Amino acid sequence: MGFVSEFKEFISKGNVLDLAVGVIIGGAFGKIVTSLTDDILMPILTLLTGGLDFKEWYLSLDGKTYPTLEAAKAAQAATINYGLFLNAVITFLLMAFAIFWLVKIANRYKKPQEVVAVADPLPTKEEILLTEIRDTLRNRA
Repeated sequence: MGFVSEFKEFISKGNVLDLAVGVIIGGAFGKIVTSLTDDILMPILTLLTGGLDFKEWYLSLDGKTYPTLEAAKAAQAATINYGLFLNAVITFLLMAFAIFWLVKIANRYKKPQEVVAVADPLPTKEEILLTEIRDTLRNRA
């Protein structure tokens, strides 16, 4: 089997295609959650915290103060951007919460799997014969 035919067989398997679709939808879903966080929730949190913007929360490592994170970056100052990190954590938590509810709702509409009772397999001919031999030997004693 040649390389091209192996690759064609690999790429046409259902799992690979399902994974590709999942990655694409996941990326689009991530953009929606990021927009929800950045454009709706963060402005509300900024309003609730008295005008504080998480994006502007940073620590300048050179000891100087800058009016904004942009000004610190323009001055090429090393900064720890914990506000941007906080935004990323909130985005992650929102995404995890949304995925949790999506899976929960999808499982509601999923058909329950039928429980199939597995019967004990019938003994083989050899097992029947050995059982008869055993029983015969017991009866002799």
